[in-house]
Amino acid sequence: MNRTIRGTCCFLVMIALLGIQGELSGQQKAQPKAKPVRGAFAKVNDKPDLPRVLLIGDSISIGYTVPVRTLLKDKANVHRAPTNCGPTTKGLKELSKWIGDKPWDVVHFNWGLHDLKYMGPQGQNLANPKAADSHQQVPPAEYEKNLRQLVAQLKKTKAMLIWCSTTPVPTGVKGRVVGDSEKYNAIAARIMKAEGIMTDDLYGFCKPQLEKIQRPANVHFTPEGSKALGKQVANHIEKALHSGSKK
Repeated sequence: MNRTIRGTCCFLVMIALLGIQGELSGQQKAQPKAKPVRGAFAKVNDKPDLPRVLLIGDSISIGYTVPVRTLLKDKANVHRAPTNCGPTTKGLKELSKWIGDKPWDVVHFNWGLHDLKYMGPQGQNLANPKAADSHQQVPPAEYEKNLRQLVAQLKKTKAMLIWCSTTPVPTGVKGRVVGDSEKYNAIAARIMKAEGIMTDDLYGFCKPQLEKIQRPANVHFTPEGSKALGKQVANHIEKALHSGSKK
């Protein structure tokens, strides 16, 4: 084989090897290593001598989950539903999965902000409440019916139940109406009173200090605001645990 042919063969082999290396590199980039889950949805390894607590709620509860865990460290195993629990309609579909097959000592729960928000005719999220073809995702009458069913299901767990009132809708927010939290909270209050369920009035806690702890024109809270909510929630859970009486 002359030098020209040998040179051509070597060149082709090098090109092939570079192509394989590039392909492998591309596969490595396309399939990154799974990162451990941190924050609210991190796996909780129960300490067997501590009570088990379940948090159920939307993104507001996701925000205060870690602060609650921190405040109740060495006092309780604090879990949460592995999702944004959304409206009561989602709760009816998935609550049994969130409860699972292990016993709970306390369940702190809320539905509301997703029920009262407005949707468009094709399911558009956060629609204009003033539009003639928009509607609340779960109207008040349906919310009451759904919440009663959810409470009945939760009572079967034999856990101490704590209802968490829905936080305020601030001025300027999209897809929701100021004052609707109060209307939905009034419905929930009737149910919880009839069922003898403790209430964590997060609405009343937030209302006087919204400008300090809530984001402008947004139902969500600042990091410091979520910590404040977490302290309120943790206090109610600790009181329930100390009461020693399950409802």
